[in-house]
Amino acid sequence: MKNAESVTFGGSGLDRAAEMRGDSDALAARDTARACVFWRGKILLDANDRVMRLPMTHAILQDRSDDLIFLGRENEQLLFAADISRWLPEGFDPDAPISFLDDTRHVHRACIDGGFADIRMSMTLLSARDAEVAATGKAVMEWHRSHGFCAKCGQKSEIKMGGWQRDCPACGTHHFPRTDPVVIMLITHGNAVLMGRSPGWPEGMYSLLAGFIEPGETIEAAVRREVFEEAGVRVGEVSYLASQPWPFPASLMFGCAGEAVSHEIKIDPVEIEDALWVTREEMADIFAGQHPKIKPARKGAIAHFLLENWLADLLD
Repeated sequence: MKNAESVTFGGSGLDRAAEMRGDSDALAARDTARACVFWRGKILLDANDRVMRLPMTHAILQDRSDDLIFLGRENEQLLFAADISRWLPEGFDPDAPISFLDDTRHVHRACIDGGFADIRMSMTLLSARDAEVAATGKAVMEWHRSHGFCAKCGQKSEIKMGGWQRDCPACGTHHFPRTDPVVIMLITHGNAVLMGRSPGWPEGMYSLLAGFIEPGETIEAAVRREVFEEAGVRVGEVSYLASQPWPFPASLMFGCAGEAVSHEIKIDPVEIEDALWVTREEMADIFAGQHPKIKPARKGAIAHFLLENWLADLLD
């Protein structure tokens, strides 16, 4: 696709300055450095929905963990991600269930002109650069949160390389941030596209079918396998369209187009709750909010991006 990189989180050309990650002295020189601040997976935005970049001396960073994630270089300034998840807002219940769509914003006493916002809820409001910064910081932080111990010997590992590596002091094994490859498929049959919904999704929410790529499997094979497993539909030719980092918590979505060679749907109720063919005319009504059953795919997600381009005949 010619406009593939315009997808949300599609990349803004951030200078990640990977050559600096092993230079601890350079990373320690933070006189002009800036920090993007995260709290429990949310990111600090200003009143205009821009990611705040705060000096390292800002009072809010007194609540941060010791380790910073080096995101790169921006306007000749070093840019870090800082985590203040140990801060608890007044009245906040850390054990309360998290809603599917969290539109709450929490304000820190040291930064009342900003608030911590859910990235999934805010992604369409962010600039391309802010979206890349938010996705990168969240993904790497989530990896550290769940991979604190060596997978080889079980000992506690240590953060190295500006946050882009964990080393085991016991056995010397190096560990690197995990990214899970996922296929998401625009499967068409004539004038219709295949849509499905998972159990527990909000009422009316349908999306393109998707699934994880298995070891030893190509992207094309994963598309065919997942569609048949979930909906019982056989797929012939498969082509790649676009990709999207999806840090919820650590996926890379490979958007693909596939041509169905069968039409009958037979869902696997363990995998999905429903699947159906939707014509272009019906999809136009869905995007206009006029369909009686189905709501538009969430803006910012690659499913919405692919469907929008399919409707506009811009997939080539």
